[in-house]
Amino acid sequence: MKTPLPIALGTAAALALAGCTTPAGPVEVTRFVAAERTAELGKGPIFVETAPGADIDGLAVAPYKAAVADELGRLGYREADRSEAGQIAQVTLVRYVLDSGGKRSPVSVGVGGSTGSYGSGVGVGIGINLGGGAKDRLGTELAVTIRDKASGESLWEGRADFRPPEDSPLARGQANAQTVASALFREFPGNNGETIEVEVSE
Repeated sequence: MKTPLPIALGTAAALALAGCTTPAGPVEVTRFVAAERTAELGKGPIFVETAPGADIDGLAVAPYKAAVADELGRLGYREADRSEAGQIAQVTLVRYVLDSGGKRSPVSVGVGGSTGSYGSGVGVGIGINLGGGAKDRLGTELAVTIRDKASGESLWEGRADFRPPEDSPLARGQANAQTVASALFREFPGNNGETIEVEVSE
């Protein structure tokens, strides 16, 4: 895993997203923070874009970019045009299937693909029928890097990995996007190098 910022080993913590009852599995979240610049986070104009070089279908990534923008607004940012923004949030999306035997494979029916600094080159799919039984899981990796626009320096990086059952209402679309984005920015900015687990229920 590419880690441009210094890594400080963190401890896993379990957090809960309230208001739900049926477990859908945890969202594993890893974050890296430029500690000397945390005062710049959570305020000012920011532009949300697909990460440069990420081969992601625009329709597939759109709900995730919208969910990221909503979370950033909640944290104190103001979404702006790129020309007006002081910071840039770059979004990478990867979708994959995890079968009952633990084998990870690309979504074979879908649109586009993604590599990204956290990705593994698997396909992106939305609203599809994967088959393979209820024990298959449909995984989502959402990675966001917040950069200083002027210098290009990475101020914050986070990755959320969510693997709900393929037939879960949280496995696709807006519900999936909101779930992973909410977990990714929970207790923002977090501690440098930490990995936490955010428990999610349907």
